[in-house]
Amino acid sequence: MAVADRHIIAVFTGSFDPVTFGHLDVLRRGSRVFGEVIVGIGMNPDKEQLFTPEERLALLLPHIQDMPNVRAATYAGLTIDFVRECGAHVLLRGIRDMADLSNEVQLANLNRLIGGIETVFILASDQHVLTSSTYIRQIMELGGSDPARIAQLVPPNVVEVLVARYGGKPRREPGSRREPRSPT
Repeated sequence: MAVADRHIIAVFTGSFDPVTFGHLDVLRRGSRVFGEVIVGIGMNPDKEQLFTPEERLALLLPHIQDMPNVRAATYAGLTIDFVRECGAHVLLRGIRDMADLSNEVQLANLNRLIGGIETVFILASDQHVLTSSTYIRQIMELGGSDPARIAQLVPPNVVEVLVARYGGKPRREPGSRREPRSPT
């Protein structure tokens, strides 16, 4: 069987907190490359969560309805274990810049070494290179809940939920820092 004829399952994992147009762009483009793409919504212990995994899944689902070869699920634990549970051997990752590439190459090598998982990178489209869930959360936390500020970065259903969640008031003052998270 030629490689082009094989049904390859790729898993696109991330925290998606919240889902952005950048995530959706990588997902849509990946769905054209692979026979099936499974979105894995996980938890990053190094990031403070805004939405629960179930809320993030609900925010994503309307945007994959027109992609018949895409499905999504939440998961906990190691990404390589989730990839295997999905019957996949390929991890799909989006790359915005050289910093992303540097971090992702290290993870890709580790995932291949300890899990036998290959990683395929899709470069972010020009209009999405500055899109980051972390930046969106920071904008909202500092009182930037004017929908026009984030409408170019996230889908309308996400704008609505973010504005409702933050209510136009900053959660923290500009210049203030979060307390470091305890390693426990």
